[in-house]
Amino acid sequence: MSKSQSHGNGGETHQTTSDADKTLTTNQGLPISDDQNTLTVGPRGPQLLEDFVMREKITHFDHERIPERVVHARGYGVHGYFEAYDGNSKLTEAAFLQPNTTTPVFCRFSTVAGSKGSPDTARDVRGFAVKFYTQQGNYDLVGNNMPVFFIQDAIKFPDLIHSVKPAPDRDFPQAQSAHDSFWDFVSLNPESMHMLMWVMSDRAIPRSLRMMEGFGVHTFRMINDAGESTFVKFHWRPKLGTFSLIWDEAVKVSGADPDFHRRDMWNAIDAGDFPEWELSVQAFSEEEAEAFDFDVLDPTKLIPEELVPLTPIGKMVLNDNVKNFFAETEQVAFCPSHIVPGIDFSNDPLLQGRLFSYLDTQLSRLGSPNFHQIPINAPKCPFANFQRDGHMQMEVPTGRAAYEANSLDDGSPRENPEIGFTSHASAESGKKLRIRPESFADHYSQALMFWKSMTEPEQRHIVGGFAFELGKCKELNIRKRMLGHLHNVDKDLANQVAQALGMEGEADKISPAVPVRDVKPSKPLSQYASAPETLQGKKIGLLVTNTVDDDFYSAAMEAAKEEGAMLEVIALKAGPMQTTDGKDIQPDHFLAGAPSVLFDCVLLAPMEEDMEMLLSQAAAIDWVRDAFSHLKVIGYNEAAEALIERSCSDAKDDPGVVFVEDCDFTSFVKKAKQHRIWQREPSLR
Repeated sequence: MSKSQSHGNGGETHQTTSDADKTLTTNQGLPISDDQNTLTVGPRGPQLLEDFVMREKITHFDHERIPERVVHARGYGVHGYFEAYDGNSKLTEAAFLQPNTTTPVFCRFSTVAGSKGSPDTARDVRGFAVKFYTQQGNYDLVGNNMPVFFIQDAIKFPDLIHSVKPAPDRDFPQAQSAHDSFWDFVSLNPESMHMLMWVMSDRAIPRSLRMMEGFGVHTFRMINDAGESTFVKFHWRPKLGTFSLIWDEAVKVSGADPDFHRRDMWNAIDAGDFPEWELSVQAFSEEEAEAFDFDVLDPTKLIPEELVPLTPIGKMVLNDNVKNFFAETEQVAFCPSHIVPGIDFSNDPLLQGRLFSYLDTQLSRLGSPNFHQIPINAPKCPFANFQRDGHMQMEVPTGRAAYEANSLDDGSPRENPEIGFTSHASAESGKKLRIRPESFADHYSQALMFWKSMTEPEQRHIVGGFAFELGKCKELNIRKRMLGHLHNVDKDLANQVAQALGMEGEADKISPAVPVRDVKPSKPLSQYASAPETLQGKKIGLLVTNTVDDDFYSAAMEAAKEEGAMLEVIALKAGPMQTTDGKDIQPDHFLAGAPSVLFDCVLLAPMEEDMEMLLSQAAAIDWVRDAFSHLKVIGYNEAAEALIERSCSDAKDDPGVVFVEDCDFTSFVKKAKQHRIWQREPSLR
């Protein structure tokens, strides 16, 4: 870095380079001694408001872009409600979690890295944010579809996002992490290793927003009416199960339908097929937390469910699409600091920084401290205070006094110690420090646990994810550094990635800060180790020609309905057609506009007289070939045998290619419930 110095009006300007010129400073020129850690009370204590270095850095970051969100720009919101289960009072006094309580919610799903116009199916973390309009005020549970994060301290968040966003000189790549700057950053930050395992897995390319888990990420507190505190981790589990795309499929979906996830959500709700999640917590005491071999304040760590099982506390149903995307989805403002009595924070350093950052961001995006008056953000319970004026003030506050305490206006609001929010009285002491706790130093053990918990197909996909992304890095030093980290996670993983890159034996030697522990697998971390066998909420594509056999079509529609699936007809042309019995049908798609990647499983029902014409179309061959390549179950009638033979020569003995005889879909449905034919994959890839 060089510095320009000017000597008076019109004076000479020249460049100087010295050690001082290369020192990281604040915007005021103050040299920074530590840009890695926030100022805290003791190694594990709360962050201090006086940390002007962190506040300047994050404030500047929060205001970088107007009006699109800096992160989570590509989002989709839906209205719904939350129903609390019985038995939560021992954990919390939060009113919305008490028995027989139903609370309106607004849920926004999002990608993180891409711009507002980026595709839905990019490999990325997904935001999972829920605003509860409770009778005690709004509560925002702002999380992701992964339970851990890349960094341990919020002061590093601008660096993380700058590394993954398009390069400032060329403004690409868009909505992807397969480039030098991202991998340069994470390879220099070993704390990212656990999260990288998740992002390189299928979790980063969900099949549907309706089939995606959610996590609060951080450790929070719940406080009951006796003032007793319990640590909790939040989990959302989808009723439909957790399913993902595979990489080649996700890439092709991006081109065929960049709005794949939002269209899927809109259509499901519009059809009355309302998605549902169960909210659970892992609840544990501070004494139990002390006994864990990891630190619960470290956001790069999770708590295995074998150690602390889930306790269900309620369910969320999303049942109403937005009326106006901008007014609701774009203007909704989530802040982790929006909490209610009965819920409180921990000293997680990433969470502590978010408590400042999110509110600050809204001031830039929505242009005013009055963003809470926008209808989508307004509480549905009464609210009153002495805040006044400001840009976009839409209320008409009355009364003579706009301060408190006052004796001039008996009708003005007053504090209420009986029902008001009170922070948990945790004891904190220690020196003011910029230091990372020693208990945060294990960066590889849980990454290994994730790897060991995966099924064989999931492990193959993780290897493929790392190989693809690192293969896009032009700097070989970055690849070598990452291979060194992967070697610390698991030698077999590192060797497979190195082999795919043609870089066997070139991994850097990286010494872990602490020894990697011998960890046991955790079955719930795998999507497919115990995946539900179901077609509910999924789509079946029925490929037909100029007409379709009436019995086949009717039976297929009935089978889909019984399984809670949706059957969509793909014809050669978009215009109306008829069944063999003369019934009018309007196809949902035409062949050239609806590749098989848009469906979970497919049926082939051409008419015999149309086969010569169908076999001459490359789109038809590709349609079946892609379905087979993406491990989908394929059902077919007798006329379609020639199409299958032409499309996939290995299909003859494949258990997922099912002949539908006499319109009996029993065998097809049974196989399709398995989601994919995983045993097919090794021979294809």
